[in-house]
Amino acid sequence: MPHEIAWAILLLPLASFVIISLVIRPFFNRLPKLSGYITIGAITLSLAFSLWALADVADAPGHRLEMPDIEWLVIGDSLKIHLGLIMDSLTVVMLVVVTVVSLMVQIYSLGYMRGDPGYHRYYAFMSLFTASMLGLVMADNLLFLYVFWEGVGVCSYFLIGFWFHRPAAASAAKKAFIVTRLGDLGLLIAILFLFFKTGTFDIVQLHADIPVLLASGVLSSAALTWVAIGIFATQVRAALERTPP
Repeated sequence: MPHEIAWAILLLPLASFVIISLVIRPFFNRLPKLSGYITIGAITLSLAFSLWALADVADAPGHRLEMPDIEWLVIGDSLKIHLGLIMDSLTVVMLVVVTVVSLMVQIYSLGYMRGDPGYHRYYAFMSLFTASMLGLVMADNLLFLYVFWEGVGVCSYFLIGFWFHRPAAASAAKKAFIVTRLGDLGLLIAILFLFFKTGTFDIVQLHADIPVLLASGVLSSAALTWVAIGIFATQVRAALERTPP
């Protein structure tokens, strides 16, 4: 599978968000279903490419496809941050799960959102939400993962408060934004701690480095436990987002 197809899985819903926000909503506001069709079409293609990736990964050596990285930021000789994707067995299974569930939601929403004045806005948010979820699954470094995790949080805020004219929805959106900062802070601290100990954000490299650092005493088991707690704080955030106000 060409690596461009792997990137297309992520970029198609993102392109749908951009097209709906900058073209459809301003210039074709009288055609509300157009946003739904664009979103459904983009996610259907992402699902098709995800199934392609699933078939290729199943036949690949080690059940993993090598994806070239894109250099993003270079600071001297010591810090290089890249954008890249992981395409292994767990990733492709989750890609299929995310795209199937998202596609079912978008199809159902065609009827559920019929007549709502925020139709275009809804599908723009759902496109961005799907793109963020796919990026979260595919990210090959912790910094990239954190960006998409924040994207999921922003979309949750937008969708929870979608009917912002209702006091309950506005209150729930505020709660989701304020309370869940704790989980995001825990994840950020854990990521930065790992970076300062290992010098890398790369997930595959961390898998290789952490056992060596534990064996050498550079990284203690207690410190690693606190890192795990910081990462687990994201699950607290997810639970809090779903708790009624």
